[in-house]
Amino acid sequence: MFGRPHRTVFIPQHIPDFNMLVSRLKHDTNSKAVFNFYINNCVYNKALKRTMYLSIYFLHYDLELWVIQSMLFFLFFLNSKEICSDEIGGKIVMCPLCDKKCGFWKLNTTCNSSWQSHLFDNVATVFFAIFMGIWVTLFLEFWKRRQARLEYEWDLVDFEEEQQQLQLRPEYESKCTKSKENPITKEMEPYLPVTSKCARSCLSGATVLLWISLIIACIIGVIAYRLAVYAAFASIMKDSPTNHLEVVGPYITPQLATSVTASCINFVIIMILNLMYERVAVWITDMEIPKTHLEYENKLTVKMFLFQFVNYYSSCFYVAFFKGKFVGYPGKYAYMFGSTLRNEECDPGGCLIELTTQLVIVMTGKQVWGNIQEALLPWVMNWWGSRKARSHPESLYSRWEQDHDLQSFGQLGLFYEYLEMVIQFGFITLFVASFPLAPLLALLNNIIEVRVDAWKLTTQFRRPVAAKAHSIGAWEEILNGMAVLSVVTNAFIVAFTSDMMPRLVYMYAYQPQGEMNMKGYINNSLSVFNISEIPDRSRPEEGENPAWFNSSITTCR
Repeated sequence: MFGRPHRTVFIPQHIPDFNMLVSRLKHDTNSKAVFNFYINNCVYNKALKRTMYLSIYFLHYDLELWVIQSMLFFLFFLNSKEICSDEIGGKIVMCPLCDKKCGFWKLNTTCNSSWQSHLFDNVATVFFAIFMGIWVTLFLEFWKRRQARLEYEWDLVDFEEEQQQLQLRPEYESKCTKSKENPITKEMEPYLPVTSKCARSCLSGATVLLWISLIIACIIGVIAYRLAVYAAFASIMKDSPTNHLEVVGPYITPQLATSVTASCINFVIIMILNLMYERVAVWITDMEIPKTHLEYENKLTVKMFLFQFVNYYSSCFYVAFFKGKFVGYPGKYAYMFGSTLRNEECDPGGCLIELTTQLVIVMTGKQVWGNIQEALLPWVMNWWGSRKARSHPESLYSRWEQDHDLQSFGQLGLFYEYLEMVIQFGFITLFVASFPLAPLLALLNNIIEVRVDAWKLTTQFRRPVAAKAHSIGAWEEILNGMAVLSVVTNAFIVAFTSDMMPRLVYMYAYQPQGEMNMKGYINNSLSVFNISEIPDRSRPEEGENPAWFNSSITTCR
């Protein structure tokens, strides 16, 4: 705009002249000459010469501005607008979410959680999930190409066969007391009888199933905790005692408190079970007496991955695909194993925000704890191991003794690094539709991880012995399987966990012409129930209902 805002306005209709001005501004330091150039070429030069130059900018075009506003409004506010509205969400009375301790509530009380949920549960998430499916495929294909190039450069094309034939594990040779003639080499070699091998494999499989069952039992325990503690949080927070907390107070709800505490408990259980199972997995793999080092690593890989897959992802699968699907309806609610614990429901905004909370806590906690453990634990052990040497003069503590006191990298040193990366790969692919920021967190973690591993290998561990490897072994097949599974899980999340697809169907197929809200969708997706028909076991106790509730309200949703 040129001139005083209340008097003189210049509309830059002569775009070539304006572009010429901008071009001159970039290269001509004489701003007065450039300004005079444009003054002499504009249609309003007389008015401009009599006024003061304030600023220059394009005016909005109404049509384009409306399109941009509609897109941004649709992406971030449309799905929560009706819930937050006093005219729509404020007039919808919802049935109690738990027995006895929960009262009636209005739909607009979930305004904040619905808005937070829609930050990830929108149309852009669908396209991002499709993009991640393509990225996973390209990532694995490019890795195969790089692996083949390295295999050729290091002359490892036939290394796997040589390893199978020549590199027997010393433990295999010492524990196998029987020998037989090799039909190819005609030499006697140790072997493990078939009956003994089958018995050991069955015992190993039964042990793995036992530990997986233990994980499932822990998950059921966490679910029971969620059901029990939700009623307590609802009773405590019915008068909004958290509102006095600055910034976060209004956002703390019984659903959020239950989700966060349950996720933290689940994370602690995951870490404890991992610590215990690592020793069990190594023990049962040693018990099977694998023949070669490659066979040993592959068997240990399968056992560890199966356990950690169930351990890390089972709670996420529960929230994504099972929570809120078996709750029943008012008057006939479903209860956990016939107990007094009523199955939990999803927030009106959907279960996606709870899945996001679960992923953030478990994924971030695992990364932080892993980096602390990798950096701090070796340093503490080295410090404790060299405590005697610190009392002697430096000349008596030779370099080879200092290196000997460092931690041993071990044969399975890289195994745990691979396991950590594969579990992280699962977090950023299996549930990326619910938490699009997961790849960013993984990137930040990997930037730190590279530095931590470099410091750890050069200062806290003995120099590792180099060894040939034909490929990444069983990890390649695991990554391929997770890539296929990620397509299925993200499709299921978009189709069943997210409310985006039903909303889009309503918007483009059933929404009345000219109506720009989801009032009809909300009214038709929430069934009506007579309050008088609620059974006594589900009816709120005296004093649990809010002050606005009275006898004139006869129905709830």
